[in-house]
Amino acid sequence: MSTLKKSSNLRSSTHHICWRYKFGGRLGEGGFGSVRKGTRYKDGLKVAVKYVLKLKHTTYISTPFHNKPLPLEIALAVIINRKPNCPHIVEMLDWQDDPDYYYIVMERPVPSMDMGKFLKCSGGVLSEQIAQYTMWQVIYAANFCCCRGVFHRDIKLENVLVNPTTLEIKLIDFGCGDLMKDSGYSACCGTKPYFPPEYHDRGRYHAKPATVYSLGVLLFAMLHGHFPTARDLYCLGNNQSVFAVSQECIRFLWACLQRHPEHRIPLEQMLYHDCSCDG
Repeated sequence: MSTLKKSSNLRSSTHHICWRYKFGGRLGEGGFGSVRKGTRYKDGLKVAVKYVLKLKHTTYISTPFHNKPLPLEIALAVIINRKPNCPHIVEMLDWQDDPDYYYIVMERPVPSMDMGKFLKCSGGVLSEQIAQYTMWQVIYAANFCCCRGVFHRDIKLENVLVNPTTLEIKLIDFGCGDLMKDSGYSACCGTKPYFPPEYHDRGRYHAKPATVYSLGVLLFAMLHGHFPTARDLYCLGNNQSVFAVSQECIRFLWACLQRHPEHRIPLEQMLYHDCSCDG
């Protein structure tokens, strides 16, 4: 916990989040800060604690569910986690906003690993049957976010936690997220291979079509072990025989990965589309 430098008044406050949880080793690290293992003192519950260094441009927003403006990532989690919540989105259990950092305490499913590591453990690719089962859960989570007015904006292998025993998934990390808006978005945010082509073509994109594209990239990577190339996209539309997956799955991928957003399958319809074969 040495990297979490707290002022003396925070150390002395029994209300500070650091008094409610025991912190352990790192689970992840990035430009945002770090995620650590944690244990809740009162009952021994295993949690994950994300702490983010606040910058001058850290965005605060108001929500109907809290009386003061909150850092955007916390506010989005508050909106997402109100009851009834989604079983395929990691639950925020606690949070705190300090002058220099904000903290988010989340459930920590055990066992679990991110989808990228799960792919490596599975030989680099998933079968259609397993991909179908896990993707349905991710699609459900993505729809739930949008229904709550939240654009996740960074759906990728590393942000999907998988229980390797049950294949249950949890969508994590709203650090790139934003509120849904009709006017669309012009800022580049998220992870490059998943970003929709309309951002490069038009300099603007909208939440639902962009989410559909990222889900298509995710499914392609799960089935083939790499991101779709220009040749892959050409073959999806013209020479489908090069793919060792069912025709129904190919049609689904092509519906997600259309270059023009108006030609993609609507996000809501993805839940009712069979993206795999019967077997």
